[in-house]
Amino acid sequence: MTAGAGGAKTGAGGVKTVIFACVHNAGRSQMAAAFFTRIADRRLGRALSAGTQPGDRVHPEVVKVMAEVGIDLSAARPTLLTSALAEGASVLVTMGCGESCPHIPGLRT
Repeated sequence: MTAGAGGAKTGAGGVKTVIFACVHNAGRSQMAAAFFTRIADRRLGRALSAGTQPGDRVHPEVVKVMAEVGIDLSAARPTLLTSALAEGASVLVTMGCGESCPHIPGLRT
C-alpha cells in the first residue's frame, strides 16, 4: 500500500479501493458498490461494501432490482466494516448511517 495523489492509498498496481458503507450493508451500499464496479476502470479502482451492523442478507428487492439492470447480487452477503477492511481503502463513502457512520482516521470520506 502506498500513498497516491492527494494522499489517497493505492494497492497493488495503483488500484484505489472505495468502500461504500451503511448500517446493515443490505441495500444502498451493495447497490453503490455494484454500480461502481460496473462503471469503473478495474485497473484504477475497485469497490467494496460493508456495514456497521450488517444484516443477515441483502434485501430481496435490491437483488431483484439490480437483476433488472443486469447486475447479479444473488451471492452478495452483508459484511462488517472493520478497521482491517478500511485500512486498505482510499475513500469511505457513508450512506445515511448517521451516528453509526464510522470515522477512520486518515481515510478520505
